[in-house]
Amino acid sequence: MSQTATAPTTTRKKRHVFRWVFLAIQAIFLIWIISGTSSAADNCDGQVGQALDACQAGTAIGAGIGVMVVIFLWVAVDVILGIGYLIFRKR
Repeated sequence: MSQTATAPTTTRKKRHVFRWVFLAIQAIFLIWIISGTSSAADNCDGQVGQALDACQAGTAIGAGIGVMVVIFLWVAVDVILGIGYLIFRKR
């Protein structure tokens, strides 16, 4: 009788490094937006009357502009990551 020796097959897990990096970046941007909007909420302590109204309006406008800048950066980074993924992925 002949015995055929077969080498044990090792299955390698696919490493999904890009997925985890992508999710980490998404979490960072989400934390950035949440912390930015929550820190803008207590800007007008100690103001009264018209100064309070002006401070609240300025805070709302500033927070809105800040959130839009962060969202713009978020989209730009996602586009860059997506293009990089399409270029460098293994086939």
